[in-house]
Amino acid sequence: MKDTIDYSKKKWREILSLEQFHILREKGTERAFSGQYWNLFEDGQYQCAGCDTILFASDAKFESNCGWPSFSNPIEDVIDEKRDKSHGMERTEVLCKNCGGHLGHVFNDGPKERGGLRYCINSTALKFKGE
Repeated sequence: MKDTIDYSKKKWREILSLEQFHILREKGTERAFSGQYWNLFEDGQYQCAGCDTILFASDAKFESNCGWPSFSNPIEDVIDEKRDKSHGMERTEVLCKNCGGHLGHVFNDGPKERGGLRYCINSTALKFKGE
C-alpha cells in the first residue's frame, strides 16, 4: 500500500472535481442509475478517484439492480469500515484506507454464493482501468 494521503481541504478541492469532492470528502451520494459505472461489466479494476488505490477487481462486481456499482469483496486491506448513523439509518460506511475518501456503504444483502456482502459504491468515487 502507498503512503497514506492526508491532504488539506483546499488541496482536495484543487485536485478533485466538484462532484468528486462532494462524494469523497463530504460523504455525498450520487443519484441511483446516474453514475458511469453502475452498469459497466468489462474486465479491469476499479481505483479510488482520490488516490488511485486499486479497490475492486472487475470479477467482484455484480448486478444488484440498486443503481450503483456493487461488489462482493474489495482487494485485501484497502478498505476501512465505519459505523454510520446519518440520515436516520444505521449503516456501515466504506472508506478508502489510503486517502480516507468516502466510497459508499456495505450491506449484508449480497449474493450468498459470493459471501453475502454488497459493497454499494458511488461511481464518482471510482476510476475504471480496463485490461
